[in-house]
Amino acid sequence: MNYVKNFSLNNERLAYFSLKDVASRYEVELKHLPYAIRVLLESALTHQGSVSFPEEVIERIAKWENGSEQEVPFLPSRVVLQDFTGVPAVVDLASMREAVEKLGGAAQSINPEIPVDLIIDHSVQVDDYAHAYSLQKNAEKEFERNRERYEFLKWAEGTFDNFRIIPPATGIIHQVNLEYLSQVVVKKEISEQTFVHCDTLVGTDSHTTMINALGVLGWGVGGIEAEAGMLGEASFFTMPEVIGVKLEGVLKNGANATDLALAVTEKLRKENVVGKFVEYFGEGYEKLSIADRATIANMAPEYGATCGFCPIDERTLDYLRLSGRTSETVALVESYAKENHLFYDGDVVPHYTKVISISLDEISPSLAGPKRPQDRVELSNLKTSFEEAVVAPTNKGGFAKEAAELEKSTQFAVENETIEMKTGDIAIAAITSCTNTSNPSLMLSAGLLAKKAVELGLSVPKFVKTSLAPGSKVVTGYLEKAGLMPYLEKLGFDVVGYGCTTCIGNSGPLKPEIEQAISKSNLLAASVLSGNRNFEGRIHPLVQANFLASPPLVVAYALAGTVRKDLTREPVGIASDGKEIFLSDLLPKTEEIEQYIKEFVTPEVFQEFYADVFSANEEWNKIECAESATYHWQEDSTYIQNPPYFDGGTSENAPLQNLRVLAKFGDSVTTDHISPAGSIALKSPAGVYLAEHDVEAKDFNSYGARRGNHEVMMRGTFGNIRIKNLLTPEVEGGVSKHFPTGEVLPIYDVAMKYKAENTGLIVLAGRDYGMGSSRDWAAKGTNLLGVKAVIAESFERIHRSNLVMMGILPLEFLANENAETLGLTGEETFELVLPKEIGIHEKITVKATKSNGEVIEFQAIVRFDSEADKIYYKENGILPMVVSKKVQQVVH
Repeated sequence: MNYVKNFSLNNERLAYFSLKDVASRYEVELKHLPYAIRVLLESALTHQGSVSFPEEVIERIAKWENGSEQEVPFLPSRVVLQDFTGVPAVVDLASMREAVEKLGGAAQSINPEIPVDLIIDHSVQVDDYAHAYSLQKNAEKEFERNRERYEFLKWAEGTFDNFRIIPPATGIIHQVNLEYLSQVVVKKEISEQTFVHCDTLVGTDSHTTMINALGVLGWGVGGIEAEAGMLGEASFFTMPEVIGVKLEGVLKNGANATDLALAVTEKLRKENVVGKFVEYFGEGYEKLSIADRATIANMAPEYGATCGFCPIDERTLDYLRLSGRTSETVALVESYAKENHLFYDGDVVPHYTKVISISLDEISPSLAGPKRPQDRVELSNLKTSFEEAVVAPTNKGGFAKEAAELEKSTQFAVENETIEMKTGDIAIAAITSCTNTSNPSLMLSAGLLAKKAVELGLSVPKFVKTSLAPGSKVVTGYLEKAGLMPYLEKLGFDVVGYGCTTCIGNSGPLKPEIEQAISKSNLLAASVLSGNRNFEGRIHPLVQANFLASPPLVVAYALAGTVRKDLTREPVGIASDGKEIFLSDLLPKTEEIEQYIKEFVTPEVFQEFYADVFSANEEWNKIECAESATYHWQEDSTYIQNPPYFDGGTSENAPLQNLRVLAKFGDSVTTDHISPAGSIALKSPAGVYLAEHDVEAKDFNSYGARRGNHEVMMRGTFGNIRIKNLLTPEVEGGVSKHFPTGEVLPIYDVAMKYKAENTGLIVLAGRDYGMGSSRDWAAKGTNLLGVKAVIAESFERIHRSNLVMMGILPLEFLANENAETLGLTGEETFELVLPKEIGIHEKITVKATKSNGEVIEFQAIVRFDSEADKIYYKENGILPMVVSKKVQQVVH
């Protein structure tokens, strides 16, 4: 059956796939299906009849009931990329073109088959700040550092079909997606008919979920999975449970969307929604603006969900109008969503796997930290919480310092003035990240707080590095129209760039005097940022305690200069007349914020800044490159290299005996720990490599900027300065032990020693291995180091998928078992006993042999979650599989 129905809109006949007809055929109540499942079903209908979407898949989704172990395919209508993860994805496409051509196929057969947008937003770094010219200076340095990457992307833009690039200094991928790219409902020509269907997508950034706020189903994936989608390959995942989150009441004065997002993150992490769909509903949901919904949808990776879905309703239509979409777009979204039962109905609650209630009127001002986004701290408790964390053990989220640490201080001179910093003083205060900068209420609140602070004569201490990185030029537009930018600038919050900065580790250097003082005294300094990630070592190597906060609280703490003040009771600072000024004196009222939004956040602002979004950057327009079907690799390039993923062989032929342990980890090892990120240290393996290639230390740039060079990235894998390898408990950082010689070396060097000995490797880990951003290099680097398998207590969804798609076997300890209970020290040699055909979630035998000959034998679960996983592993990964398929199409 094709389930096709028609309706008319503005004298145009439009076709669609009727969800009601599907429900009727399979005798299910459509109103009982969660809205996210309805969109998933509608998406499957657009591909029905293809190999990945037979009729049984339609039936399976239609009969959804609280999830299942059965697999579901998903092929989105488009893909979004950011440049850190997008560049290596495009490098892989270029490499695949060359591989196909060498095997006798047509290079042009490797080409995106669905629309792809790449937004360059992850390369700007906060080198200059607190000046009117900071934006220009940082942009100049960005182009200076990344010109070679940008030339490569310019080539890709010219050679690949269905591929657009939004240039640097435009905005953050998720905010541009929300404000401009997504139309919510799209048209597509199928069999000479004009069909309409919901916009769906995947993105190479875990916070792709922000688009869920518009009723668009999508989530973050690794670059390799995104490439598969671009090439017409469906991705597979097990039928998800859908957790309904009922929002009740309204936010009270003083509480904002960030506070709500942190509360939701804390609550849902405790409820273990990892790998599940979350869907919002209830009276409180209906009252939330799209900007507020975007703030909580954005944080889905932090609470572990695949998505945080917000069904289409009147608020959706209001936002489309506000953000300058055409009246035709708004009419299409409304008509189609209502026609096909995708428009939210508050009177009928779908059947969810579980319902969790959150009262908005109980939300209070909060921060999260000092190491994890789910560790919410009430504003009134931050001082006490930080001081307790200083002395708390590391396994309790603390820093394991002596009590004397609380009395530590250091002095240094800045501009002929002696400055003192104490434990808990703030080195970085940044308004940054897609989570909050898309929200006019939060940004205007920060501006209004700054206005009152400046008028009262307050100032920011000189040791605080301040920055403002709006998610799009729209933000600057309405802040300027509202007359608030001068006040933010007076406090040092000048615009430093339009992109992801501090939240991803592109915070840039502190002043040399400050870095030297913190480093020399090992001072436990802090940061406050309006971001979504604060894992150890992420924000800045010298700043150990990092707290997520709303934009207005970032400004408030910048003024206070320390996290060791209770801003609910102690003054933020002293006014010019000597009066103590409290946070309550500075925070704007809800009514005041709403009036500013009504007056200054208008469709005209959006339309003005998106009118020439693809061509506004003149520096980008000047880049020239030759047109060719395949890329001309430069052997001496330290930015772009042809990766060795197509050298032949399958995972079935990989040696799975005499495996050595490269690393043994505890719980919650994140992709930030695994994947190279941030600055490249001079004496690190990557730094040594660059120096050998005549790159000066000042030009090392960041790992993110060099993701197109596998030689750099594999050297930085597992190289995080805060990673704790239990094989070398006496040393913190990316080191390991080469057991045959007993040498303790950087992990890369140990891996290369084993490679020279033809010894395969494994990794042992605890719970939630690979949590965090969808970093494909966490899997690619692991592959290139020679790791054949990872045995963990549990995996985060995206990283598990990426491991399989790089030909690495993910194995899970049985319940109540782990390395410790089994007596595995990591010194053993391992053998994996695999059947010829590995089944989904099949148990296999693992044999670990100690040096004295004792054998520890145990069972582990193969974390193949779909039939596709089996194929990817058999073919040594998804990229070789696609190349093989394209060549076979030519042959046959």
